[in-house]
Amino acid sequence: MLQQQAENKKRFEREIAETQIEIREETLRNISWELHDNIGQLLTLAKIQLQSATVDNLNDVSETITKGLTEVRALSKLINPEAIKNINLKDAVQLEIDRFNRLNFIKSTLIVTGKEQKINEKASIIIFRILQEFFSNTIKHSKASNLFVEISFNEGVLYILVKDDGVGFSSEENKPTGIGLENIKNRAKLIGATAVFISEINKGTSLNIVYKL
Repeated sequence: MLQQQAENKKRFEREIAETQIEIREETLRNISWELHDNIGQLLTLAKIQLQSATVDNLNDVSETITKGLTEVRALSKLINPEAIKNINLKDAVQLEIDRFNRLNFIKSTLIVTGKEQKINEKASIIIFRILQEFFSNTIKHSKASNLFVEISFNEGVLYILVKDDGVGFSSEENKPTGIGLENIKNRAKLIGATAVFISEINKGTSLNIVYKL
């Protein structure tokens, strides 16, 4: 029994380390995209505006440069390694939501209800990665217009609801390995949480996570 406990602990720590690496890689992909396609475009626009600058359009140049500075400041929060290592779940999710809205990926909303309670650091890492996978699937595949996240603290239990209004999928056609559902459920089990998907074609997809604090 002691040997089994030791093996389970090693497996859990290995999963945490792998999850941190995945979060870091996803963050770096986001940074790379934003530098190339977003900040790069703003700087190119500013350069073009300066080449034909007049007294009348200096405000446009200033506005473009200001937007670029705002994007750089937002990126600096993502680059901070402590933000990845010591994840505050609510703040990490808020950063993702702000990024989606800032870049017009999808109209996103985060609501936090109840009295905020401390969440185990390792559980926060797992939960954030689960949400990150859901967000990625929504943006890449769902064709959704809206993304909604609710984090609710209620008498020692953390409830999380995340849903989109995309194309959805039927349970009969669902292939868990195709969109990482099995991986999400297995990760939830590691921290004693449950993760339940509900989806219908043309009615969107939702994910309910329940975790005892």
